[in-house]
Amino acid sequence: MAYVAVTGGKEAIEQSLKLLEIFRQSDEELSVKCIRENMGLLIDKIMSEAGFYSEEYAALALKQCEGSVEEAVFLLRAYRSTLPRNYYSNAIDTADMRLIRRISAAFKDIPGGQILGPTYDYSHRLLDFSLEDGQEQEKASDTITDEPEKAISEEISGEDIRCQRVTDLLKAEHVLADVPPDDTPPFDVTSNLITFPAPRSARLQTFARSDAGFLGGVAYSSMRGYGAVHPTVSELRCGYVEVCVPYVMDEDEEICIGEILVTEVEALVPSHTETEEEFDKMTLSGGYGLIFGRNENKAIAMSIADASLEKPGDTPSQDEEFVLTHGDCLEMSGFISHLKLPHYVTFQSKLDRVRTKEEV
Repeated sequence: MAYVAVTGGKEAIEQSLKLLEIFRQSDEELSVKCIRENMGLLIDKIMSEAGFYSEEYAALALKQCEGSVEEAVFLLRAYRSTLPRNYYSNAIDTADMRLIRRISAAFKDIPGGQILGPTYDYSHRLLDFSLEDGQEQEKASDTITDEPEKAISEEISGEDIRCQRVTDLLKAEHVLADVPPDDTPPFDVTSNLITFPAPRSARLQTFARSDAGFLGGVAYSSMRGYGAVHPTVSELRCGYVEVCVPYVMDEDEEICIGEILVTEVEALVPSHTETEEEFDKMTLSGGYGLIFGRNENKAIAMSIADASLEKPGDTPSQDEEFVLTHGDCLEMSGFISHLKLPHYVTFQSKLDRVRTKEEV
């Protein structure tokens, strides 16, 4: 079923594509480099939902589709499907993350300190009209050149920052159980059909590629009472991790092929909070979130959704099949978009039934 089947459809489609090119044109050419350097959070969102880490291609996709996130994800996934898979990387140890931001809502003081890093959490939500004329570059250069001693403090010395996990403190106090090692090969949702109940690796991969808005809605519903999870963020980390692959000549050796920027969240949920008597015996279970780039809300929502599916219940956020099959950005937009295709045959059939019934 397509518009080509309609009389004159081919010519109409060709004209539609020409109009698309006209609408995409502008007086000021927006370069891929400009998009990549100035739309970092949007680039990260697209890479996460596409499951494809490439800032350059994400910026190109954004330019091609006039900034539509759904179309950009579509383009990246389509391109990703054409690439050969030559290697499987080794498991990444995020404990060795090169941090740019790291906070904990569970503790005021943590080893290594709270590292605020780049965030809008503490900014005033007011429009900055100086951005219209590019004055922000002048302000940034003045900050660096006029007071270099203040700009480069002890906290921002240029040295790599690495810190131990906050959850290690809880494990040392025996209030957070150690997770037994799992050597099961991770489930690849891009190559295999998910069956339910799904392995946790399939859940996490699906969440990482899910639409940020949908995942946020699932987490929000759980926190508002349509579920059983209202967690405490033990630690939120954002930074760079190395990606390594096995060395072909020696499997015990590995070669680092680059770094990726990720956001990681460990959320803690009390396991027993039924009565005050049991509260002092509380043990903790956790939810986990890890996504490409900087997208803290999505990583937190992912950790809540993960913890929700670990708890039995009949709310939407605890329904594994519902959550895992409705959050994919591409499938979601594609199924809704198909309503724009011709449905006149089925609709006319319905009209005929109504008309027949009226005549009777």
